[in-house]
Amino acid sequence: MSLQGKTAIVTGGSRGIGRAIAETLAQRGASVVVNYTLSSSAASEVVQAIVKAGGKAIAVQADVSKPADVKRLFAETEKVFGKPAVVVANAGVYAQKAIAETTDEDFDNIFSVNAKGTFFTLREAARQVQDGGRIVAISTGGTKLFMPGGAAYLGSKGAVEQFVRTLAYELAQRQITVNAVSPGFTETDMLPDKFRDFGAGMSPFKRVGTAQEVAEVVAFLASSEAGWLTGQNVQAGGGIA
Repeated sequence: MSLQGKTAIVTGGSRGIGRAIAETLAQRGASVVVNYTLSSSAASEVVQAIVKAGGKAIAVQADVSKPADVKRLFAETEKVFGKPAVVVANAGVYAQKAIAETTDEDFDNIFSVNAKGTFFTLREAARQVQDGGRIVAISTGGTKLFMPGGAAYLGSKGAVEQFVRTLAYELAQRQITVNAVSPGFTETDMLPDKFRDFGAGMSPFKRVGTAQEVAEVVAFLASSEAGWLTGQNVQAGGGIA
């Protein structure tokens, strides 16, 4: 599953699942652009780790909820590494609140990053990704479950899944695949402590997943071997959904 000679953009690539994806794509040979919004030191750490391992990477600051920033992200990518062959729309935020307690600001923040940010990333990817390329958006296995307190978050991710289904058809003539990956309960700083035992109990493996396990699924979808998969929502949740 070599990605040698290809360029990959990973939004939200400075930590958690995004970092694991960036490092895994680099290990496969891709030149990786690690996008971040605020955590410049964390993004630099990812880049340094990739370069130390013999790979190629740069960090680019961009707020994906802002169309101008997304355009700049792709422009800086092309300037350094050329047009991307792989784009992973991973940037996202999480909040756990009952609908009655969700403020206007909560809703706007979640949808600005998870829905609008992903849409803007996919839109620019549709314009810029090389023919035969790969686009992957990160959703969540939670859209298949009943999750009290997750309405805004799950609603934003449900939108992502619809974007993927539509874009897969729109880009098929260019042999570009578009898929979603839906992690289950995964050991990252976004997983609330109260959900660790709960999530482990739901999986037949009786544990939560790792960011690396999710990254391996994304790496497969980014490879040439995955050319016959498009418009799919791949559940990477250890059998939960």
